[in-house]
Formats: sequence, structure tokens, C-alpha cells
Amino acid sequence: MVLPRTLRALVPVLALAIAVVGLGAPVEGQVRVAGGRHVVEKAKPAAKKDPRKTRGLFVDPLMKAAQAGAEFRPIGKRAQPLWITDYYHSPGAAKRATAGYVKRAAKAHKTPLLTVYNIPDRDCGMYSSQDDQITDGYYRRWVTKLAAGIGSSKPIVILEPDAIPFIGNPACTGVGNRLGLLAFAAKKLTKAGAWVYLDAGHSGWQTPEHMAPLLKKAGIRYTRGFSTNVANTRATVDEQVYAKGLIGQLRKVGVKGSHYVIDTGRNGAGRNGPANGDVCNPQAARLGAKPQLVFKGAFDGNLWVKNPGESDGDGANCSGGPPSGTWWPDYARLLMS
Repeated sequence: MVLPRTLRALVPVLALAIAVVGLGAPVEGQVRVAGGRHVVEKAKPAAKKDPRKTRGLFVDPLMKAAQAGAEFRPIGKRAQPLWITDYYHSPGAAKRATAGYVKRAAKAHKTPLLTVYNIPDRDCGMYSSQDDQITDGYYRRWVTKLAAGIGSSKPIVILEPDAIPFIGNPACTGVGNRLGLLAFAAKKLTKAGAWVYLDAGHSGWQTPEHMAPLLKKAGIRYTRGFSTNVANTRATVDEQVYAKGLIGQLRKVGVKGSHYVIDTGRNGAGRNGPANGDVCNPQAARLGAKPQLVFKGAFDGNLWVKNPGESDGDGANCSGGPPSGTWWPDYARLLMS
């Protein structure tokens, strides 16, 4: 067939265009010529989105609030962490508890939440102390086994509430190499796939200027970031100010990119809540904003880290509560009121 004159004129132009396009980036399996050789180039796989950014938080049907009945559903229906403490005293027990919990979360296709709370002299002799057998070496072995129980679950981990803010307190006589232990745990748990948040106290305790260098020494560079207000009742607005100030101070000491979460489990009364320092079963506390990840800038979201309705302790200033960690129905009712 003879082409019209106008089309015959376009043929060389079209051929040149096709040749130029062919010199572009090859798609997967495409063969191109490079220096006289035929080279097959594979396309780079698209980066997978972290599942924690899309799946919800795990509500464990075995947690105490969920087992307490319909009356306590406002608490029991919310995601809360499993606390891995000296209750799981041996390294093997810590591993088994962690593995069993994350397996339940995997079946539900949700993100598991863990709070690790067993560093030597963790509560400085106050309401939630453990025995003296938790040495630095034992803690490393314990954390190593715990990390082995994580598997491929990609959990969120709150690491050692109060451990850093307590440093320098005269009552804390057995802290040992606390910052070194925290850095060890942060690195070990992060390597296992966890998003680790080092605890940074709260807005009514230490200043951002004080906390930033300590967090750096505690290995925050290995982690997702930090948590605030764990087991406390400070208003969310004050925690936001504190967290933003802390991020600024971390930048000054060379740590960039930190994220944070806020424990809102018992701060629902806001600035009308318990007085600063009223920390053991405070009677003015109320349930706060529901646990939810939001990923707004550096703010990852709200969590209920301290399980609402479980006692803080049975000390003289604890409003007649049972031992730490015990489910206390009367206090749960107060929080829901």
C-alpha cells in the first residue's frame, strides 16, 4: 500500500520518537543494550506501608476489664497494653506471655500493645516496686527473651514508665546503669520489629531541658520516640505543650524525627483533675480520650497505657486501694462516672 505524501513525511519522525522513548528507564524484565551487552533490569518493588498505620489497636478479650462484665464495657472495649513485669519473673515466662499475647492480636489482625516494666529499682521503693533479684545482667537476659517472643507481630512498646524521670531522685538507690539498660532494651526491641516509645514522664514532673539529654543517653535514636503522662492525669493540652518542647530540646542535642504518644486513660477531667503529685488511685481522675493512632506530625496518638480500673497500689496515700495491678471495680466505676 502506498502512503499519502503527508504520512510518508511523518514516518521518520515517529521512528525517532519511538527510539527516544525506548532509551528511558526500562520496566521490569525489559532488555536494553548497554555497551554492546544485553542487560535485563528489574523494577524496584514498591515500599510496603507499615501495618501499624492502617490496622487498629488490639482489644484483648483476656484483659481484666474485658473479663469484668458488661458494666465495665466503657473500659473493656478499649485497646490497652499487656504489661510485661516481674509477674512474668523468668526470662522464659516473659517470652511466653509476649508470644501468646501477640498471637491473639495477629488472629484479630490488630496491632498489639506492650508495656515493659521491670528495670531494676523501677519504682524507687514506692507503690510498684519489685524484688532485689532483678540485676542489670538479669534484666538484659529478660529483655532478650521478651524480644524473642515478639516474632513478626510489629507491636507498639512503652518502655519502662518513670524510669528516666526518676533518675536523680534520692529515693532511687538501686538504679545502677539505668540509661545503659534502657539503650540496650530500646535497641533490642526495635530490632525485633517494635515501635518503642521511651517514657518521658509528664508535664508536671521534669522539664524538656532536663529530659532531652537523658533520653539521648537512653537510646531514643533507636526508637520511634517517647511517651508522656503514663499512669498520670495531666491534661492533654499540657502534655502536647510538654511533648513539643521536648522535641525541640531533642533537636538541640542532635536527635531528630522523634514521635510521641500520650496516655489519656485517666486524664478526662482535664485541668480540673487531680492535683499534681496525686498519683496513687487519684479520686478526681476520669476516663479520657479513647486510644487511637492519628499520625499528625510528630503526634502518633492517644493510648491508654495504664489500664483504667486497675489499682496503682495499696500504700497509705492510695485511697484504700488493693495491691498494684489488682482489678478494683469501685475505682473503675469512679473513672467511668
